[in-house]
Amino acid sequence: MSELVKIENLKVYYPIKSGFFDRVTDNVKAVDDVSLTIETGKTYGLVGESGSGKTTIGKVLVGLENPTSGKISFEGQVVTTIKQKKAINYNKDVQMIFQDSQSSLNPRKTIGDIISEPLRSFGVPGKIGAGYDGQRSFEQDKINARVLELLDIVGLPARTVTQYPFQFSGGQRQRIGVARALATNPKLIVADEPVSALDLSVQAQVLNFMKKIQRDYNISFLFISHDLGVVRYMTDNIAIMHNGRFVEIGTTEDIFDNAKHIFTKRLLSAIPSLDVKKREENRAERKRVEREFVQYKNDYYQQIGSYMRAYDLESISETHFVAIKKGEN
Repeated sequence: MSELVKIENLKVYYPIKSGFFDRVTDNVKAVDDVSLTIETGKTYGLVGESGSGKTTIGKVLVGLENPTSGKISFEGQVVTTIKQKKAINYNKDVQMIFQDSQSSLNPRKTIGDIISEPLRSFGVPGKIGAGYDGQRSFEQDKINARVLELLDIVGLPARTVTQYPFQFSGGQRQRIGVARALATNPKLIVADEPVSALDLSVQAQVLNFMKKIQRDYNISFLFISHDLGVVRYMTDNIAIMHNGRFVEIGTTEDIFDNAKHIFTKRLLSAIPSLDVKKREENRAERKRVEREFVQYKNDYYQQIGSYMRAYDLESISETHFVAIKKGEN
């Protein structure tokens, strides 16, 4: 597989100002020195609790935030800042599916207008598939035809073009979000908790649909979630995030079958079980993991005031990396 996106030493800090002169006295370290490589046609999971910095990485990738420092490369070209992204029409190749489908769709616009907006900006590609680099058309007839084609792909009828977002269920709105993201033939889609607001049956429909889209069109996904069950089903590789840092990176098998970091173990122990007979056993396991977290956290974190900063990642196999004090692995 070829390298699509490379994130190196990314930092996103938000200044805290105080005092009469409104000086910067500290920083909120939303993302604190993380690195990640995304390969073509693969799905990567980004997992962590709320406030860990997952969505911030997604926003930086699509150009909604500028990083404080670090480097982002896309197919070998540096696209760290929003200005650099605009210079190569980066957003033609990188799109986002937002967590809240309702607020991400303009209530004043019809679905046809919403899906056609990126097509009016970047043109209609000659065929559907990741990274089409051929000639693009800006003719209105072709834009209209492409919108209908996209609606058919996501399983919605042609009459959808004249309807408004409020007329659809949550699952249907999320499908519209997927259609909009697919419009420009992107090479990477950042999916920010795309099913967290949906009920379980609709979640399954949307997840199966996203897997089909990736399989059919060879699109890379960065799947951001706090639900490890969903991530296990969707992804090839997983990065676990805590307090703005990666604490463990590996294949799906590495993370679920051979977790090494105590925070990863803590997350895994919190996955609900449907086996009522093992309720007490699972509760005892969660308590054991929590005691282990308290007892051994100094082997995995540097204590800086009240802030726990994870150590740098150390390699324990070709595909598995864990944030641990040197010499502990």
